[in-house]
Amino acid sequence: MAAAGRAWRAAALLPPWRLRAPRRAYGAAAGAAGGGRLLLGAAFALGGGAGLYMAARHRLREHSAAELPAGTLQLTLYQYKTCPFCSKVRAFLDYHGLPYEIVEVNPIMRKEIKFSSYRKVPILLANAGSPLQLNDSSVIISAIKTYLISKRNSLEEIVSFYPPMKTVTEQGKEVFEYGNKYWLMLDEKETKRVYPVKEVRVEEMKWRKWADDWLVHLISPNVYRTPREALASFDYIVREGKFGTMEGFFAKYMGAVAMFFISKRLKKRHHLQDDVREDLYEAVNEWVKAIGKHRLFMGGNQPNLADLAVYGVLRVMEGLEAFDDMMVNTKIQPWYQRMEEVIRKAEVKV
Repeated sequence: MAAAGRAWRAAALLPPWRLRAPRRAYGAAAGAAGGGRLLLGAAFALGGGAGLYMAARHRLREHSAAELPAGTLQLTLYQYKTCPFCSKVRAFLDYHGLPYEIVEVNPIMRKEIKFSSYRKVPILLANAGSPLQLNDSSVIISAIKTYLISKRNSLEEIVSFYPPMKTVTEQGKEVFEYGNKYWLMLDEKETKRVYPVKEVRVEEMKWRKWADDWLVHLISPNVYRTPREALASFDYIVREGKFGTMEGFFAKYMGAVAMFFISKRLKKRHHLQDDVREDLYEAVNEWVKAIGKHRLFMGGNQPNLADLAVYGVLRVMEGLEAFDDMMVNTKIQPWYQRMEEVIRKAEVKV
């Protein structure tokens, strides 16, 4: 009887959508920027210069590159655990069964990436005979995917196909962009094998770009929508990130206040509705509609790079009110749980 009571109380703590279809639960984390170096560091923990995003309290397995046979691809991912772009890369690596080491970066000091002039995460160090540094989550995914498919070129040659180009933002800030980062560098035969018809490739690239250019901008306004949600988000990021005691304390309380107000500016910048949940609901339902009723994933019977990108972004909200609301009030749940399952199975095989 006591055991039954405990089980009921545990079930009562689960969100309604988990009660209907229980799955392996993750947590979530969030963080962002305010004034000063500490809050700026918290912002970088959530996606760096690309924006202010919240992220997942995702239980990570540390993959050891030392366990790989000699001569195979050895990978080291430098990340903030609470970074959505890092989440995208992890989803890709896990789904493809690629072992990798994780180096967690302190979002304030960032001493772990002092070796690099590129000061954002994710950074992937790849060794397929000679060491290489890959930057930008979409470049990382496209380059490694090309390498897995095509054996004609070395990884170093493939990476050279994604040159950084200096551009200036509307605010006058110089940044580096990769104009072809959603392309896989394949020959005609390889392209036909991966993309039987042109429309399949166009669709995948379109929705990968959509995930980066639109979906991520809906995260912060939703997870910092109210003071209570903002505090809950920062509570997660501090617990899951690599913060010192005092850093964590100030990041949690000062960050929550700062991001509550910053999220309002982000809402205005991206022309969101008064109720930002509606924008989130519309976006994920648009994604589900694009997949259609006759496909398990956008990639068909298995996820493609667009599936992995959208999943990586949405996963960062797990454990927060915005995520539970999304699961209850949209049609995303079946697809999302299929994604959880295929990635779980791929992780088990490694």
